[in-house]
Amino acid sequence: MNNNPLVEEISLDEMLVRHFETHFDFISSNDIPSVSALRKVAMKQFLTTGFPSGSDEKWRNTEIEALTEEHFNYYLEPNEPERDIEDMFRCEVHNFDTEIISMLNGWYLNSNDRITILPNGVVYGSLRQAMKQFPELVEKYYGKIGDITSNGFVSINTAMVQDGVFVYVPDGVEAEKTIQIIKMIDRRESLFVQSRNLIILGKNSKLSLMHCDDSINHFISLINTVSEVYVGENAHFELYKLQNLNNQSGLVNSTFIQQEANSTIKTNTLTFNCGMIRNNINVDLQGENSHADVLGLYLMDKKQHIDNQIYINHNAPHCSSNEKFKGILDDEASAVFNGYIHVARNAQKTNAYQNNNNILLKPTATINTMPFLEIYADDVKCSHGATVGQLDQEAMFYLRSRGISSGNARLLLMYAFAADIINQISIEPLRQRIDDMVKKRLRGELSVCEKCVLHCGMPEKEYHFDIDMSKL
Repeated sequence: MNNNPLVEEISLDEMLVRHFETHFDFISSNDIPSVSALRKVAMKQFLTTGFPSGSDEKWRNTEIEALTEEHFNYYLEPNEPERDIEDMFRCEVHNFDTEIISMLNGWYLNSNDRITILPNGVVYGSLRQAMKQFPELVEKYYGKIGDITSNGFVSINTAMVQDGVFVYVPDGVEAEKTIQIIKMIDRRESLFVQSRNLIILGKNSKLSLMHCDDSINHFISLINTVSEVYVGENAHFELYKLQNLNNQSGLVNSTFIQQEANSTIKTNTLTFNCGMIRNNINVDLQGENSHADVLGLYLMDKKQHIDNQIYINHNAPHCSSNEKFKGILDDEASAVFNGYIHVARNAQKTNAYQNNNNILLKPTATINTMPFLEIYADDVKCSHGATVGQLDQEAMFYLRSRGISSGNARLLLMYAFAADIINQISIEPLRQRIDDMVKKRLRGELSVCEKCVLHCGMPEKEYHFDIDMSKL
């Protein structure tokens, strides 16, 4: 790594274009020709649209200008870590054996080869390095799944991406271990970070991926990530996103997934902390008999804000999708949910379900939820719904009457509400760890409270209550 990285402080709303023009040769020095050409097209698109603002209907409930008007440091080369790498990237999920990819401040950090090829043919590593070793794969899929016109964050990412993660699972191969991407922000200055992920699953393949966004300081950062995922025929893909950044930072996370015939995907986005998060998830069901589960849980407090924009496009017959997001908001936290299902004219026999449920713990918490269906086929089963409410007082009384304190009754009700999403995690060690994190997050702490009935995985005495769960 370079101890004297080329760095320039930039104001995102005024200086990115000049930065791009000045350093284009350096930025694109590792590109294959098609990627370099796409950068120029994307910058032209960004010049047309710029960053989104409150005047944009799709962003009017998210004050993104508060971050895009900040001044950030943008690195063109990796910088030296400021603390022990081994401690920073240690996985906290016990009995969870994964292939770990470490990303620090937007750069691939693994100390071994920048591309790893496993015995079964699975490939993972730095996207920059993949352009050199697997140019034909990058050229075939890069920029073909994500839409650079969807918003300014996608176009500027395509124009100025630094590094990212490349994963390829060949035809007929099942990845034996989950691949875990740990993206850490740790720099004693404000950072603007852009990374790009390209995930390719061949026919009859299988992959589970865990994507963790974390920060371990309290400096402002803005992380702009774009992920493109291609899921081939009869392939099976699971994606777990864990988002836990500081309250000063912002995360814009755009995920584009293309599914071919008979493929299945499951995405589960679990948000615990961040000042501002925008999750754009776009799923295109392109082949017949494909299925998508798009799930999420967000637990926000203080003045945190989350905006989940989910687009599921049914473009082929006999496809199904299940979209379910749940949120618990406390203090002055705010949330936006926009669930959009589009059924094309030829997508007959579509079965699509969409639901968003929210609990507001205080009157100062707010949610804007907008489920939406656009259907052009006439032989479909589609439903959508949204609920916003407080904890059920009858259920509270039921628990209190059985000797449970008011505080513990609240925790049990919130946990029962969240467990519907947690239980969808198919990897048992990961499910247990997320279950543990949710319990601690609901208490607002990370240490064990001896008087709490939610013991968060500790080997303590178990408490059993004869509770009618239908009342929760």
